[in-house]
Amino acid sequence: MKAMTIKGHGGVENFAMALLPIPQIKDNEVLVRTKAISINPADAIVRSNKDVSWVFGSDQPFIPGWDISGEVVGVGSKVAGFKIGDQVFGALRHPYIGRTYAEYVAAPEADLAHKPTTITHEQAAAATLAALTALQPMIKVGIKDGDRVLITAAGGGVGHFAVQFAKYFGAHVIALASIGKKDFVTSLGADEFVDYQQGRFEQQIADVDLVVEAVKQDRHIQRSMQVVKPGGSLISLWSHVNDEEKAEADRRNVNAFYNMVLSNGQDMKFIAKLLEENRLVPHISASYPLEAMADAHREIEKGHTQGKIVVTIK
Repeated sequence: MKAMTIKGHGGVENFAMALLPIPQIKDNEVLVRTKAISINPADAIVRSNKDVSWVFGSDQPFIPGWDISGEVVGVGSKVAGFKIGDQVFGALRHPYIGRTYAEYVAAPEADLAHKPTTITHEQAAAATLAALTALQPMIKVGIKDGDRVLITAAGGGVGHFAVQFAKYFGAHVIALASIGKKDFVTSLGADEFVDYQQGRFEQQIADVDLVVEAVKQDRHIQRSMQVVKPGGSLISLWSHVNDEEKAEADRRNVNAFYNMVLSNGQDMKFIAKLLEENRLVPHISASYPLEAMADAHREIEKGHTQGKIVVTIK
């Protein structure tokens, strides 16, 4: 099989297409013939940063990737939920690597769901890790009907799913993004829009029950914390809440925490249900072939992606 590997941590010049054996599956795994994968900012981080090389474990060569949609072509002896020919999707093995930049992938049964027949493999691949990242912390805090929710970076991969999930749960959604994404985020259901480039957003927003903090920027957590009412929550999706931020949260009576997304097939089944009902719609801004993975990474590293970037495998 063809697989896109990295020769070492660094720039996109470290990508190398390799011809490798098709992986052997364990009893609790299925073999998936890949149709599409999705690219996340985290993909670029693990490619470029040696400090997070632990995600790859000891398997060589290094094959990045978590997100996948494809067809089951092999089934382990203990797999009960899938059969050969099933169309499946999921985010694999996170926070460890899923090794999805390949024509065939050994996928844990517990990480997958059946792909709705109403969507393409590209759309399914787009609605995996980013969708889980938005969904899981909302479930954790118990988002409820009528909550005021601020979503930062609302037009990005995680953000555009967060807007849709929050609306599904009945929240009043305030979207923070650049003016160029206003029409996009309001089309997703955002009730209010704030342009982060026009003044300080923390002076324009107040009495928020929940902040979904998706901006990777120094002191952005402290700024977002100012809009949360006492007893509310702030979910950091990028980094751990440090001691200074924790002290500020305690002073304000705000539940501020970092949420590490985990692969979860049950959550994927819920995402599949919303996709099938057209209540969750992935937006794909760009699509590349596997051979152009370097271009896909260059695009994600610009930091202004609207929705998701996908890679197709023919």
